[in-house]
Amino acid sequence: MAGRLTVQVGSVRPALLDGFVLAIAALASYLLAAHGLSAIHSLSEEDDQIGGLWSVVATLFVCRFVYQDSVHAAYSRIIATLLSFVLCLVYLLIFPFSPLGLAVIIGLGTVILKLFGHEQEIVTAGITTAVIMVIAAPSPSPWEEPILRLADTILGVGVGLAAVWLVRGPIKSARESVPESGA
Repeated sequence: MAGRLTVQVGSVRPALLDGFVLAIAALASYLLAAHGLSAIHSLSEEDDQIGGLWSVVATLFVCRFVYQDSVHAAYSRIIATLLSFVLCLVYLLIFPFSPLGLAVIIGLGTVILKLFGHEQEIVTAGITTAVIMVIAAPSPSPWEEPILRLADTILGVGVGLAAVWLVRGPIKSARESVPESGA
């Protein structure tokens, strides 16, 4: 019957473990960014919370339950964030936030990623650019926002990779992703 929900008894334990790991990784990522990175440099308490949020987003983006998938997601996230970082930083060093500037940077990022064969990073780069630019608009120091969000992303990616590696490990994950023969 379509739409019927059934729980497979054998999947409860792995689901609980994955949920626990993701919850702990998100918590660690938030605390490290909102309180750890902010101890190094802080624009405001609100900005520290945005940093925590952005770190959690990066952790969730990367935290896949096969280690190799997490590594691929981390690579994708870093490529998109680095491009967005560079474009936003250059823009914000010269101009204040504007909706037109936001659109131009998203369009330019799309062109660059397509030219270099990274179409799969276009959406992530666009989202990252939108977040950085909109957060920069009311910021007392707009040009610092790309730098802070890059640091938050790197922290979140690291936490996500570490969480999956600690639970799955790269060898076990590679075995999990290979279908069993004879089935």
